[in-house]
Parts: sequence; structure tokens; C-alpha cells
Amino acid sequence: MNKINVEKCAGILKEKDNILILMHAHPDGDTLGCGFGLCSALLMMGKKARAICADEIPKKFAYLYENIDMPDFEEEYIVSVDVAAETLLGSLADKYAGRINLCIDHHASNTIKADYTLLNADAAAACEIILKVVKALRIRVDKYMANCLYTGLTTDTGCFRYASATSNTYRAAAQLIDYGAENGIINRAMFETKTKSYSALERLAIEGMRFYNNERVCVIKITQEMYNQTGSNETETEAIPPLTRQTEGVEVGITVFEKPDGSCKCSLRTFESVDASKLAGCFGGGGHKQAAACRLESGVEETTRLLVEKSKEFLK
Repeated sequence: MNKINVEKCAGILKEKDNILILMHAHPDGDTLGCGFGLCSALLMMGKKARAICADEIPKKFAYLYENIDMPDFEEEYIVSVDVAAETLLGSLADKYAGRINLCIDHHASNTIKADYTLLNADAAAACEIILKVVKALRIRVDKYMANCLYTGLTTDTGCFRYASATSNTYRAAAQLIDYGAENGIINRAMFETKTKSYSALERLAIEGMRFYNNERVCVIKITQEMYNQTGSNETETEAIPPLTRQTEGVEVGITVFEKPDGSCKCSLRTFESVDASKLAGCFGGGGHKQAAACRLESGVEETTRLLVEKSKEFLK
């Protein structure tokens, strides 16, 4: 891993053009905030840039993707943002695995072999790093860009509730609010607004919640049938994984999402006693110590069995 600092990263971006920005599949606020925020900065510099991800972007993030005009071009330089492993690119990995030139991330478990890597595992969100890059580029942070980056900060810290939120995170958030970020509106959209279809899905998820390994492991399974029954879909499931570790005594929370092809995307949530990134790493995934993800080609029941069995090795 050829690690670089913020100034070197900014210098590279100044030199390049026709820049394609890759965001991870099953996109969350941090990867989207990074992707569209950095893209906006590059467009402001007069460069051609575009941000893409493999999966549909949830409608609640419409204020990010509806307000940016990204041109078509043949990519010459490829940047990944908030992507801990190439497998997390989803279907984009088929085309771009092994081709990433610059990786910007905050996951200590990062395994991407890029030409250059800007990695800060102490950052609560990758958007915290992007803000520094944008400032190093000497770009004016406008309201749209501030909303992008604030979105990443608040979603990756659970509205600043997680221990990962440091004093630097709060300072970055304050700066973004000074730049015009609509913190109240964004926080309400991210944490206090649910669709009726999601509420129905959440009810089924909680009803189907199961406990293993002396009730230290909690599992929620979200199947395609549950989507069909409620009218929901995977774009609205971001709030489900945190439910797995809200029950007293649970140390490992596992949420298994069935994909249309029968394979599974898994979200892991843990407390300090278990490193979620290491557990996910056993299946080719990655992430943070208390929040990580992986993908398995097996079905829901087999995937659940494999993860529950492996979690035993991490419980002391």
C-alpha cells in the first residue's frame, strides 16, 4: 500500500482529468457524500468527473444526486471513496477490480491495492478526509458540497452518537455548518423519517430476530419475500443492522440481506469485545471494528449458519 498524505492526494487530483469516482455497493451516506462531494469539487475545478455505484441509491439521498450534473467521458483515472475492499464494489468489481489508481478511505481493514492510498483510520467518516482534500485543493466549499460531506459525518457516526466521533469530527461538522450544511434537515431525513413500507419491513425484521451462542449473537434475516410482502426494498434498509445490537447482552449483531440472485450481503455490528472488521474479513469483507460488511454466494440459511459459527471464535 503506497500511503500518501492529504497534500499529495490534492496534488495528484490537480494533475488528473476524466476522473471516475467509485462508491461502494449498497450505498450509505458516507460513500455517497464522499463521491458526490469530491465530484462537485473536481467539476468546480473545470475537470470532467463522475461518481457511480453498483446499486440503486435510496430516495432519501435524492438531494445529493439530483443536484449535480455529471458529464459522460472515457475514464482515465479511477478513485474509490469509502471502499474497504474491492468485493464491496458489487457488480462494479467485475470491471474495475485491480484498476483503482487512488483510494481514499477510513477503514483500518482496507485491502485495496491502489497506486496511491490516502487512509486515516482515526477519521469517523471518509467525508472527514474528503473535506481536508477539498480544502487542500483550495476549492470553495459551497452549500451543496457542505450538505454532501455533512451527510457522511452524521450517518457514519449515528448522528454523532458513536464513540468513533472525535473532537475532529465535531470540528469538521461545525465547519460544514458554517459553509451552509442544513444539519437539522439532514438529521431529520436520516434518523427521524421512515416510509410506511420500511416500517412494515422493520416490524417483520424484529419479529424474526433470533439469538445464538448464549444470546450473545443476534441475527436478523431480510429476504426477498419480506420485500415483496411489505413493498420495501434494499434501498431502505440502512437502519436495520443497528437493531441487532440494541438488545442487552448481545455482542455480535448479524443482518443477512438476501439478494435477487440468492446470494447474501451481510452487515455486522459489534461492541468493543469483538472486532467486526476481522469477522467480516474471514469472508472477504471489511469495515470498522464495530461495523463491517461482507458478501457470501450462499443462501440465507447457509450464510447465517456460517456467520454464527464463525462468530463463536470471536466471543471470549
